[in-house]
Amino acid sequence: MRIGQGYDVHQLVEGRQLILGGVPIAFEKGLLGHSDADVLVHAVCDALLGAAGLNDIGHHFPDSDARYKGISSLKLLQSVCTLLAENAYRIVNIDATVFAQAPRLAPYREQMRDQLAAAMHLACGRINIKATTTEGLGPFGRGEGIGAMCIALLRSL
Repeated sequence: MRIGQGYDVHQLVEGRQLILGGVPIAFEKGLLGHSDADVLVHAVCDALLGAAGLNDIGHHFPDSDARYKGISSLKLLQSVCTLLAENAYRIVNIDATVFAQAPRLAPYREQMRDQLAAAMHLACGRINIKATTTEGLGPFGRGEGIGAMCIALLRSL
């Protein structure tokens, strides 16, 4: 068994669509980034890569590579899962938390879980997604950005 953790933060800006867990979220701002800037999926990718000892998302999908400009982070997650399979790892479970003062994410949580499950070819019951505010404190509380963290457990095949 191997455990990994991932963390990502992106700035909220006007003029971008907000995508979290592969799901478009109704909000007046979106996350700034080279890809779709999906902090939840990025944290999941980093947790999986870390557990497998395969570096991090920036190593595999650098923001200096035009192939990843505007790409769906779910595609990156699918590539990470291919790397795991090539290295004889299987995902046991995922536990992730999104940090955002707004928007409210509870109405989207099941859709996010479904999107992640489909991308990873994993049963929904192996994925847990939580959302929390920071009670108005810090950059998340001020609405400057959104962050996510994830823990992933892998087993060797």
